[in-house]
Amino acid sequence: MSKKVIVIGAGFGGLAAALRARAKGYEVLVIDRCPQLGGRAQVFERGGFRHDAGPTVITASFLFEELFALFGKQLENYAELVAVSPWYRFRFPDGTSFNYGGTLQETLAEIDRISPGDRTGYLNLLEESKAIFAVGFEQLAAKSFDQIGTMIALLPQLVRLGGYRSVWQFVCRHIRHPWLRRAFSVSPLLVGGNPFSTTSIYSLIHYLEQRWGIQFAMGGTGTLVAGIGRLMEEVGIDVRLNTTVTEILVEGGAAIGVELATKQRLLADLVISDADPLFLYSGLLRRPPLFTRLKARAAKRSMGLFVLYFGTTRQYPEIAHHTIWFGDTYRELLHDIFNRFHLGKDFSLYIHRPTATDPTFAPAGCDSWYVLAPVPNLRSVANWEHIADAYGDSIVKALGETMLPGLEERIVERFHMTPRDFEQRYLSVDGAGFSLAPVLHQSAWFRFHNRAEGVSNLYLVGAGTHPGAGLPGVLTSAKIVDDMLPRVA
Repeated sequence: MSKKVIVIGAGFGGLAAALRARAKGYEVLVIDRCPQLGGRAQVFERGGFRHDAGPTVITASFLFEELFALFGKQLENYAELVAVSPWYRFRFPDGTSFNYGGTLQETLAEIDRISPGDRTGYLNLLEESKAIFAVGFEQLAAKSFDQIGTMIALLPQLVRLGGYRSVWQFVCRHIRHPWLRRAFSVSPLLVGGNPFSTTSIYSLIHYLEQRWGIQFAMGGTGTLVAGIGRLMEEVGIDVRLNTTVTEILVEGGAAIGVELATKQRLLADLVISDADPLFLYSGLLRRPPLFTRLKARAAKRSMGLFVLYFGTTRQYPEIAHHTIWFGDTYRELLHDIFNRFHLGKDFSLYIHRPTATDPTFAPAGCDSWYVLAPVPNLRSVANWEHIADAYGDSIVKALGETMLPGLEERIVERFHMTPRDFEQRYLSVDGAGFSLAPVLHQSAWFRFHNRAEGVSNLYLVGAGTHPGAGLPGVLTSAKIVDDMLPRVA
């Protein structure tokens, strides 16, 4: 007798969960309110320029390979992943640059150029990161934490590894140069966290990058999504786009299906939610348990994102594929964003120039750009409807005065997304870019569980649930749910 699963949300967590459920014999329907698969990984096309709207960095690509292997397929027949080198180029306020990644020897050569005394410290940092990886990624990430006993059993190891420290404190134990401290502590911002408060467990990212490198999908992340979509079609997964789920139907304490904005009701044996858990427990369940409502209300959200997209009528071949551009301040800027919810005049930027690797992103002789600025979420008083254009102007001016000379005269097809867009398009509570912030008291058992709290037959995947944000995190959340689902006979 067949069993049906409804997956709410077609982000990478939802897509992975749909494939894993299908591989276990379930009939699967994926529902998403966006016009394309991918959740935040939408694709924008403007005037011959292509832009990935969301994730642009691929690490731990074996997690994608696993999804295709479930059906005897190979990822390389659906999408082409290529290595990027350097992984990131950091640009500091005094004009100094630092290339991170490629090979370990290349990174060490760059450290020697800026601060030779930090070579040994960096090697020690990598060794400690490897030890954290062995627990945090290999033991903790793919384990369900819906039982407190699981957390208690791992607490001694987390304490031994210094999980109570912040990423900033972890880096400062090993690195002395102020610019390198910024460079090696910035990774939590890529998953929604403040380096000064994110648990040092996230320092495992250093070893993860060394082990699998950083890759890019030719054609963009959207091409990878399209490849997954083709696989879903081949294995018989149904998809409904431009469709909004307004309620998860519950009967006798168990999820039995969903109601759509059209009032249509669809029944299922199991429901998997790739929605923001903060929205799930405040908007999709009519009577969520009291403790989950309180947990959602008290949760610390990640920062918001301002993303500026544009093309240029000339190329900037001296600019790397991935650049992190630091403003004048660091700790003060992050304090404004995460604690004061204040949008100041200073900013730091992640700059994506995909045409450095794939020229098809832009017309001949042009470049395509994606510039991301961490900003306060919507708990701030910033009125994005009135200030977004001016904020984008300030970014364009700063880049034109530093690494992109003549930008203001060469920029075309410019548009942006603000935290308000994240709230409206993706139903992200308070416009948070990554749902919950990755602080210690919102990690593992303390994060929203992959098995819903208070409702049976309901499972959670995505950035807001365990193990957290970032492509490795959301793909691993689907592996956890896979382990919970019984195989259909």
